[in-house]
This record gives sequence, structure tokens and C-alpha cells, in this order.
Amino acid sequence: MTGETIGIGLAVSAGLVSLWAGAREARRQMRLSRYGLHAEGVVVDQEHEPGDDCSTPVIEFTDRQDRPVRFRPVATGLGRGLALGAHVPVVYLPERPDSARVFTRKHRLSLIVGLFAGSMIFLGVAVGVVLTR
Repeated sequence: MTGETIGIGLAVSAGLVSLWAGAREARRQMRLSRYGLHAEGVVVDQEHEPGDDCSTPVIEFTDRQDRPVRFRPVATGLGRGLALGAHVPVVYLPERPDSARVFTRKHRLSLIVGLFAGSMIFLGVAVGVVLTR
């Protein structure tokens, strides 16, 4: 097996995994939109990883059984930061409060778009290499 063949295989694999993850997240978002309960969350903490420029907000909300639930948003990074004490809309599945997501357009779409764009880049590179052989 040549290095080029291995590279093509890795690019295709990464593209397909990224495509699968994007479809899975899109399905989860549709399920949350359709069946989810809405609540108001508050940013109660900011976690900093060593060597990371961004902080990860910790959001707390109360579920329908009046239990406090804390979670970290799936989509974090530059441009998605939430200030300490900020109130944010949250959606979660009634049977799984730990499935909570921040319910803003920016937080809902950024992960899905990023995963689909990544899959297209990886698959495009693989196709490009095959066509230029």
C-alpha cells in the first residue's frame, strides 16, 4: 500500500465520520426542537482549560421536576462565549435533562455546519487526489 492510498483512505474515513456526526447532531437538534422543553438557563461558571484561549461556560437551569441541572454547551469557542451571569434559552428532552442544548441559532447551527463542511473538505480532498492521479 502506498502512502497516497493510505492518505486517501484516511481522508475518506474522516469525511464519512464527520458526515455521520453532523447527521447525528442534526437529528438530535430536530428531536429537541420537536419534543424538547424550554427553560431559561444562567451561566454560573466559566471553566478554563490549560493552554486554551477560550473558556467553556457552565449553564444551570431547573427542569420540570424543579431539580437543578448543569451542563456545558456542545459548541464552544471564539464568538460563542457566554458571559458569567448571562441568561440563555435552553431546550432539553423531558426524559433526559442531561441532553440540554443552548437554544440560540448560533449554538444550534455552528456544530452542524462545521461538521458538514469538514466532511465535504475531507471527501473533496480524497476525490481531488484520485482525479489527479
